[in-house]
Amino acid sequence: MSTGQIITVAAIGLLILLSGFFSGSETAITAASRARLHHLEKKGNRRAKMIGELMRQRERFISTILLGNNAVNILAAALSTSLLISVAGEVGVFYATVGLTLIILIFAEVLPKTYAIGNADRFALAVVPILLALVWLLTPAVLAVRGIVYVTLMPFGAHKSAGNGNKEEAGEELRGAISLQAEEGAVIKHEHDMLHGILDLDEVAVGEVMTHRNNMEMIDIETPVRAILDRVVESPFTRIPLWRDEPENIVGVLHGKDLLRAIQSHWNDIEGLDIEQVLTPPWFVPETTALREQLNAFRERRAHFALVVDEYGSVMGLVTLEDILEEIVGDIVDEHDIALRRTVARADGSVLVAGDTTIRDLNRRFEWDLPDEEAATIAGLALHLAQQIPQIGGRFESGGFILDVRGRQKNRITSVRVFPAPGKEKDSEENE
Repeated sequence: MSTGQIITVAAIGLLILLSGFFSGSETAITAASRARLHHLEKKGNRRAKMIGELMRQRERFISTILLGNNAVNILAAALSTSLLISVAGEVGVFYATVGLTLIILIFAEVLPKTYAIGNADRFALAVVPILLALVWLLTPAVLAVRGIVYVTLMPFGAHKSAGNGNKEEAGEELRGAISLQAEEGAVIKHEHDMLHGILDLDEVAVGEVMTHRNNMEMIDIETPVRAILDRVVESPFTRIPLWRDEPENIVGVLHGKDLLRAIQSHWNDIEGLDIEQVLTPPWFVPETTALREQLNAFRERRAHFALVVDEYGSVMGLVTLEDILEEIVGDIVDEHDIALRRTVARADGSVLVAGDTTIRDLNRRFEWDLPDEEAATIAGLALHLAQQIPQIGGRFESGGFILDVRGRQKNRITSVRVFPAPGKEKDSEENE
């Protein structure tokens, strides 16, 4: 083999190595953990910052990789064809095509990409200085290629940029990442529910998590002071709304601690205590307020309690900071809460549910997919499906689920037995 042929073989080997470098680098940069690299960037890692800069000019990076990879592959093909023709004659074209295809496939594509996928972060951090230099070096050629592509696509309207995505797309990507981690076992169900609960704060209104006015504890302000004191002591709640003339006319909110301070200063004359002076002004919020907005409002006002009103100003219920936190972490029960068993699993796979249990809680607990667009509670869903107040024993179907009304008090549905859709029975049993 002549010196020229040896040099040609060495050049082909170098070009194949460069092709493998481009292929592996592309895979590593795109497969690297964005969250981990962002954390390293915040901690001051210079190479992580370089990757961040590379991702902010993604189009130029991809164009550089494609330009470099195609250039070295084409040059390797040309050199190998020329070499084999000089050695084997015209049949050398066939040998060059088959041989180089296999070599590039194995050593310049599959091998480097396989390694890069398994060591994405480390590979990306190692090669990013070279890639960043190549991006700047090949900028004129990349811009020329992008200009040609832009002009070519103009007649088809495909040249218009889709932008960097909107908030909704970012939220969907984050939800997908959380669900994927849960399926792979990296995130347990409780953590999965908490993370989704945080993302759902913008989509859930306070009207869906509030305590309905039928379940609110309220006191007539004209009630004698000692009777009010007895009610406060017996109540599991720290804050209680007080009304005058009619329950709709709420004049203030009584905090148990404020009442204790007032009693201390009127220890010898409890009946002379003016309850109205102890009340804090009521805070009314619309039922359509998003939970994230309400959470921020609670923090700004340093408040934990708000009354919920509808579009006509009528009191619908109340919402507390705890109600919002429970949407994230699940039920919070302290030593003063009244323990209620809201769901009872049956041997046949069905679940007996209290009527005011929210559909969101059921879906999260049992991994169901009951629709919650038309109603917030299971009783509300039964009413929506029946289009009237159903009798005990009434059965309704929704999305494969069967709702069997089991309890009713006047016009209020108190309990519903839910038969899960096929394939969901096992989930119900496992979650109990």
